[in-house]
Amino acid sequence: MRSPVIHVAVGSDIGRRYSANFDVTYLREQPLLAVIADGMGDGPGSAAAGRTAVDVFVDHVTRAPEPGPDALRDAVAAAQARVGRIGDELRTLAGCTLTAMVATPQGYWIVQIGDSRVYRLRGGLLELLTTDHTMAWLGAVHGWYPFDSAQAASARYHLTRYIGLRGAPEPDVLSVTMRPGDRYLLCSDGVSEQVDYDNLRTFLGRGPQPQSAITALLTACDTAGGNDNATAIVIHVD
Repeated sequence: MRSPVIHVAVGSDIGRRYSANFDVTYLREQPLLAVIADGMGDGPGSAAAGRTAVDVFVDHVTRAPEPGPDALRDAVAAAQARVGRIGDELRTLAGCTLTAMVATPQGYWIVQIGDSRVYRLRGGLLELLTTDHTMAWLGAVHGWYPFDSAQAASARYHLTRYIGLRGAPEPDVLSVTMRPGDRYLLCSDGVSEQVDYDNLRTFLGRGPQPQSAITALLTACDTAGGNDNATAIVIHVD
């Protein structure tokens, strides 16, 4: 596989709600390895889960003799096991989301567990490539309650899959083909819940360098109230 030329940037903002930032990132440009974890809650289990999940996932991916979809699932399973032990030791909730984009000899892959997201801007169309593993997503798809209802808002915080959940649920692993001009956004829900679709599309299309999109996204989150930690990774395919 001939790797496309890409440019990347990452940024995070603590926001105004929490006293600490419970989002964790890892970013390597070549070969691409981009990871975001968003801790659940604001306690020690949240902080430990996010940091541990990212470290374990990155370690397993970089050491895999044949990185590919099976190795990515194994990396998530290893993170599940480690974070599960942390929850047992702390006797408190230890959990986080994990969303990643990884270059392998077989191509590019998205790994998704939880409600952080991956978007793609291609030809002016902004698409959400991942599924939120929440009861709110299931409710919206199946029409259980109005999208803007109080029930839907509450269901956003009921995750059906995450790192640290009993039973160690598997991630979604999706194949992605990069094309010249593509722009990708990996973000925690602190971005997707505070920046609407039109602004996401506008900011991703702004400027020749991904850092300009990061700056615009985090500024918009702050303007919206800074109600959560907000973290984004932007990837431009040259």
